[in-house]
Amino acid sequence: MNKNASPNTPQRRLRRGWRRGMITAASAAALGISAIPGAYAADPIRIGVIAENSAISGVAITNGAMMAADEINAAGGINGRKVEIIDYDDHNSATDAVRAFQRAATQDHVAAVVGSYMSEVALALEPWAARLRVPFITPGAASNEITRHVKEDYARNKYTFHGYLTSTAIADANCDFSHDVLVEKLGMKTTVLLSEDAAWTKPLDEESRKCLPKAGLQILDAMRVSPDTTDFTPIFNKIEGERPDVITTGISHVGVQPTVQWHSEQVPVPMSGISSQATTTTFWRDTNGATEGVIAQVVAAPDVAITPKTVPYAAAYFKRFGVSPAYTGYTADDDVHIIAEAVGRAGSDDADKIVAEMEKTDYVGTVGRIEFYGQDSEFPHAIKTGKDFVSGLMIQWQDGKQVTVWPEKIANGTLHFPPFIKLPQQHASAQ
Repeated sequence: MNKNASPNTPQRRLRRGWRRGMITAASAAALGISAIPGAYAADPIRIGVIAENSAISGVAITNGAMMAADEINAAGGINGRKVEIIDYDDHNSATDAVRAFQRAATQDHVAAVVGSYMSEVALALEPWAARLRVPFITPGAASNEITRHVKEDYARNKYTFHGYLTSTAIADANCDFSHDVLVEKLGMKTTVLLSEDAAWTKPLDEESRKCLPKAGLQILDAMRVSPDTTDFTPIFNKIEGERPDVITTGISHVGVQPTVQWHSEQVPVPMSGISSQATTTTFWRDTNGATEGVIAQVVAAPDVAITPKTVPYAAAYFKRFGVSPAYTGYTADDDVHIIAEAVGRAGSDDADKIVAEMEKTDYVGTVGRIEFYGQDSEFPHAIKTGKDFVSGLMIQWQDGKQVTVWPEKIANGTLHFPPFIKLPQQHASAQ
């Protein structure tokens, strides 16, 4: 290939990383941090970011990492070292992601990599993190397999960290919401699982089958659809025939199409669960408002102060990019802070020392207090979940806005559904 054929060379990315490491005084003020230091005393801390920049949840990883680097650098860096983001677009391809990881490690000499919201991609990168001894953290992939590999061979796979909820934790949070709101308040009794066929939804569905009945929802059917599905009409027809009270979703890559058809075909059953694309404000525009009434799980919302950092960060992100962050925007920001601080505590770019310090993480980020489960846990190197740590929120799209509806202690609204939705009481009266 002609070396001039593509402007996206490692050298070009490196220069772009330097530019992205800078921040204007106005941006610093928006983040509520100090002015930019004039110089840095040592080599930069280079962090590679591998993301699917054509996807909502993917580009938010790159954006969130840039935000974190800018904030750290505006406050003086880490031990006098500037944080430098070098980004790579994997084009939704595990193969491209592996090539990017190899470049990051061997050519750009990064200290660590933040990468991907796709479980298939994260799982493809995990063995390379081990082989090249580069700390790697995913801000959005959910598959339990990521941490299972760490547990099965810690010495080899200790370089991988899970910076988002595992599929099991996601299902458990959704079941808690289903019990508290759908069952206890709305009287729902039955559901159909609708999940895309992907690595992250296998353990999600497995856990949902266990916890939804305990929450009070009988599972009438479980449907898994290809991420390439373009026509959901026969699927919705089948669901309507089973007359569930709610559709429990596990969708990410196919989020727009089922949402648009659910609305246009006036499917009378509400959709609630995981819809990754619904976590950002662009989803309203992308669906032309069809997302009205959709309930989706998030780890942070722009209007809920999970920590003192959440709302200011979301506001600064919106000011800079014109949209609210997808869930990966929050977690990528936190992950860059975690890596940078671990490098600072280690006082070195040595991978084993960085891993040891990341294992000691106790960081209050945008999504909550973050610590990682230890080597002897069920999910080693996954973020801890629960009351004192990261837990799920549920938002509902109402009049073009995301309204937090659960947990009750932080909710700023209640559920409202489009006119075509029939709730259990309406089903009963119709019979």
